[in-house]
Amino acid sequence: MKRIFLIAAIFCSALMVLQGCSPKGAATPTLKRGNITGNWTLSDITFEGIPQSSVKSLFGEGSYTCFVGSSWRLTNSGNGSYSLPGGGTCAAKTQTIYWSASTKEDTFQFKKLYEGDKAKNVTEGYRLVLSSTNGETMVIKTPVEYGNSTAYIVLNFTKAAK
Repeated sequence: MKRIFLIAAIFCSALMVLQGCSPKGAATPTLKRGNITGNWTLSDITFEGIPQSSVKSLFGEGSYTCFVGSSWRLTNSGNGSYSLPGGGTCAAKTQTIYWSASTKEDTFQFKKLYEGDKAKNVTEGYRLVLSSTNGETMVIKTPVEYGNSTAYIVLNFTKAAK
């Protein structure tokens, strides 16, 4: 867990340095918080730079496969939840979260909240790379250390029907 945070921090720092060096006035895609809020379905999980057989769990839960088909509710206030559908070796579960996104740094982060927790008192969480969102689809990458480099678990979301 500490390695993931360290890698995420290094990665985010590198992104900030690279952004500072980019030419002014260059066209960059705009990620908006309004494109993130809403109800999402995690439709697919892919991998960059890491074999899927090396990934045993995701976000401290069971297998990453338990997240395929999960529903994510992200409100504008930062409150939210994800619900794992269950089936096979996966247990159905709903987890309350507190989330935020920085569209300047292209990060998405969340903390798990348990009964009686206040978000401001929870110090552990997950910082992910917000790769793209257009209001209908969203791609979030989870950085993981693999060998001597950073690899990614890629979460592909689709907007849930209202």
